[in-house]
Amino acid sequence: MRVITLNVNGIRSAASKSLYPWLREQKADVVCLQETRAQSQQLPPAHYHPVGYHCAYHDAKRRGYSGVALYARREPDATLTGLGWPECDTEGRWLEARFGALSVVSLYLPSGSASPERQAVKFDFLNRLVKPLRALRASGRDVILCGDWNIAHKEIDLRNWRANRKHSGFLPEERAWMDTLFGALGWVDAFRVVDPRPDQYTWWSNRGRARDNNVGWRIDYQVVTPGLAKKVRAAAIYRDQRFSDHAPLTLDYDYDF
Repeated sequence: MRVITLNVNGIRSAASKSLYPWLREQKADVVCLQETRAQSQQLPPAHYHPVGYHCAYHDAKRRGYSGVALYARREPDATLTGLGWPECDTEGRWLEARFGALSVVSLYLPSGSASPERQAVKFDFLNRLVKPLRALRASGRDVILCGDWNIAHKEIDLRNWRANRKHSGFLPEERAWMDTLFGALGWVDAFRVVDPRPDQYTWWSNRGRARDNNVGWRIDYQVVTPGLAKKVRAAAIYRDQRFSDHAPLTLDYDYDF
């Protein structure tokens, strides 16, 4: 089973940079996109519903903002949107597809970099997210949470970690929450199961030559239940083409999809 996640930073912009021809070549079973920044009725089905995939979008109410999508070769048994609070549901941040005992989620956590108010929204989102994450773990389902978490977990996960210890995305409170996610809550960072190397980033600032010099952050994840962690076979961050300021993260699982 191949699963790809990517923050597209505007799905129409990514499409104009040849995202869809690249996706066709990947033969992914599930594709999760974040920050679509479009209303699905604005997206012509012939282009934004790839042939051979069942496609779902969860848009933000605010136009040109946030939003997630999920494409799957197999038709989901059910598709669920939102988690029950406005900053999640009206901002289009959670889209879950269920396939038998497997759930795949396209998730886009808020950024707190714009203002103290948005950082407070982010902290509230993290606190509220604990309950559904516990429920998913308790359900016994196999789960893959794909998306832009807007947090680099450890020093290895961003180049300039010393300079960013007081910045959103690498705050001690955010990192402690990730410690809990991968500790007491029992989830696993699937990428790190197979790739412990430094300098593996998924996002780069558009300022300067950050991407060319690989001055980046690893903030895009596939977070999985322990049973799936044992089935991770390979991981890759694709940088040869630039579809957005993020790079696609691909993981292969020894799992019958």
